[in-house]
Amino acid sequence: MRYFVELSYNGSAYHGWQVQPNAISVQEVLEKALSTILKSPVSIVGAGRTDTGVHAKQMFAHFDFEGDIARNDLVYKLNSFLPKDIVIYDIIKVKHDAHARFDATSRTYNYRISTSKNAFNYKFAYSVFLPLDLEAMNKACNILLMYNDFQCFSKTHTDVKTYYCNIKAAQLRKEDDEIIFTITADRFLRNMVRAIVGTLINIGLGKMEVEELHRIIKSKDRSEAGFSVPAHGLYLTEVKYPDDIFLKD
Repeated sequence: MRYFVELSYNGSAYHGWQVQPNAISVQEVLEKALSTILKSPVSIVGAGRTDTGVHAKQMFAHFDFEGDIARNDLVYKLNSFLPKDIVIYDIIKVKHDAHARFDATSRTYNYRISTSKNAFNYKFAYSVFLPLDLEAMNKACNILLMYNDFQCFSKTHTDVKTYYCNIKAAQLRKEDDEIIFTITADRFLRNMVRAIVGTLINIGLGKMEVEELHRIIKSKDRSEAGFSVPAHGLYLTEVKYPDDIFLKD
């Protein structure tokens, strides 16, 4: 039987989602917890590979297990076993060929920009205390929707076969003393969201004209785009799947 795990995590202490040889990752910690509780080696596959320091308010992963699972009991045991910065919400039965990564139809990220000094959010939002032109930044967001090749925002020397992504929505909104950037797409390239936000900040500060974004995207050159904002302000907030991959109890 194949199961989906719905979870969230504070990524501050982890070198991203994916298992790495000499660094702690969320995947490694969760695999060890599942293997210990189920008393059998368990491998998991995540919906994506968040980078070092990036957080997830909603993440999914799948695993296979031959025995019966008491869903609520396993959720309770996992949350008791796991560190406080990883939380399990649900264990869900899915079709045998359901895939947490390849079956996802969309992913949504938020990036938090703090616009004033705050003693409580500095570890979880990027601080920009200079005035930002939100109207200009949102005009630039509309330009993003006109394209599908985002090589200019991708980390260089990656092993991806295509730089094509279908961005379905992108906008910024003011929320108290923060600006929240929200972007939804079918897939994302490594470092893509952070590079987009850095470029938008340059536009908001008047260092770059809105229309210049067309040239940047067409260049397919990472050096033409803006800086990459720090990881600690980035959150994976939603992953969507087709309803028919889930099985009823």
